[in-house]
Amino acid sequence: MSRDPALEAFCAFFNKLDKTYTDQLGSVYTDDIVFQDPLHRIEGLSELERYFAALYTHVEECQFAFHQRQRQGDTAFVTWTMTLRHPRLSGGKAYEVEGCSRLTFAPFSAGSDEGIQKVQHHRDYFDAGELLYERLPGLGWVIRQLKRRAGA
Repeated sequence: MSRDPALEAFCAFFNKLDKTYTDQLGSVYTDDIVFQDPLHRIEGLSELERYFAALYTHVEECQFAFHQRQRQGDTAFVTWTMTLRHPRLSGGKAYEVEGCSRLTFAPFSAGSDEGIQKVQHHRDYFDAGELLYERLPGLGWVIRQLKRRAGA
């Protein structure tokens, strides 16, 4: 199975992304990007750049291991494991979160010489508790206890 160039470019970009690279989001996203995850909905490239710049300010490590990738037409799905290290979460230790992204690529305009298709809609699916709430001092213990009881 051959790899999709636009999807591979997207995955490669996210492993370069850090606080010094957020101004390069326009290389993979359209100007009218809609980004959504369990915590936020962002519309427009300039808003997304501000969001990622703030998000990555204190991040010490953020890497993605991309797993399954599927694309049909302009819609793609990719599963991933994110390794994150932030001084205020999980005692500053690295931890992993599993997730999936649904991407919609913008069609090429007539006569376009843009090269790689850009993402026009990006939605992430992951457990917000696992990413954030369980990692906070005090609150994390409460969330983990609630999850254990719900699963019992």
